Amino acid sequence: MKTVKTSSADPDQRRQRVQAAETCLAVLKALASLGGRASLTAIGAAVEESPAKVHRYLASLMAEGLVEQDRGGTQYALGSEAIRVGLAAMRQNDPIRLAEPSLLYLRETLQVTSFIAVMGNLGPTIVRFEEPSLPVTVNVRVGSVMSMLWSATGRAFFAFMDEQPAVDALVQQELAQAAPAKRQLLNAKDPLGCLRAEVRAAGCAAIRDTNLPGISAVAAPVHDYTGHVVAVLCALGASGGFDPAPQGEIARAICAEAQRISASLGYRVE
Repeated sequence: MKTVKTSSADPDQRRQRVQAAETCLAVLKALASLGGRASLTAIGAAVEESPAKVHRYLASLMAEGLVEQDRGGTQYALGSEAIRVGLAAMRQNDPIRLAEPSLLYLRETLQVTSFIAVMGNLGPTIVRFEEPSLPVTVNVRVGSVMSMLWSATGRAFFAFMDEQPAVDALVQQELAQAAPAKRQLLNAKDPLGCLRAEVRAAGCAAIRDTNLPGISAVAAPVHDYTGHVVAVLCALGASGGFDPAPQGEIARAICAEAQRISASLGYRVE
């Protein structure tokens, strides 16, 4: 049987191919980060390579339909194949599915009840729910609609969502129907404006005993690739052993997991 000799240069060639592929992907990612359209000079600066070198990789990407050049030849843009890849990824991006590992992580590491909610016609609605081994007795389950003003979940939606008439109407209705004792929990002169500013400054919504007696909660928004809030991640527990402080361990974990889900949905902080 004839023995095939392997060239000693093969490992080096493989490394060169891997490096070339990595550079090609870096160029493509840089173009995406620049808004999907940019000049050769801008792309080169983004990847810290010479325009001549970047041009070679752009030529390869254009041959595969991942990049295209405008008629004037001064700008490069993401091509039709890149759009197809992006659309396929977007179709797989379901915030509820992507949140499942976070819910389990929060349940196991912090021993808290965790859930994710979306905005429904009647208000924030729980769509996925996880309880620790010793669950806290609360009257909320999948399908439960949370208060806009008195739950951490509702406050996170209110503070971080783009202004929407339907959401604002729910908030105004709850405020008008609130008992005097609850209204005193908010700023008297500008209750909604101050609440929104407070939650945004903290990066999350935190409540203690305002929605359910003896229950505290922290909630953070989940953004999609456009920056819109598509869900809210929340953890709750008995107030005696649950620290809802915005800088506390639970709040930091909730914010980190909400950011992880958002990143999976394509959200990038500018």
